[in-house]
Amino acid sequence: MKGGKKQLQKLEQRVHELESEVEGEQRRGSDAVKGVRKYERRVKELTYQTEEDKKNMARLQDLVDKLQLKVKAYKRQAEEAEEQANSHMSRLRKVQHEMEEAQERADIAESQVNKLRAKSRDAGKEPL
Repeated sequence: MKGGKKQLQKLEQRVHELESEVEGEQRRGSDAVKGVRKYERRVKELTYQTEEDKKNMARLQDLVDKLQLKVKAYKRQAEEAEEQANSHMSRLRKVQHEMEEAQERADIAESQVNKLRAKSRDAGKEPL
């Protein structure tokens, strides 16, 4: 029976070893499941964040498009205003030039009037 007891002890020891291995594998399996769940949560979070980022990008792109349209409109308005300003400056220069010519003619006419008055006075002073 000594041989049977030894063999029984060896078998019991082997059972304990196998039970320990099973417990270890169960722990590793449980840890693996926890890890998978953790990564699944992380994937869901990242998927949600990606969707939110896409929505934000779409909103921002829409805003950029609207702002670009406004910029184009402002540029067009600025160009039109510049054209108007150039047109007004051209008219102003023309009017200034006409005014200077008119002033010059008025000065010449005034000078001639003064000469005629002087002649008239001189003619009136001469004895008849």
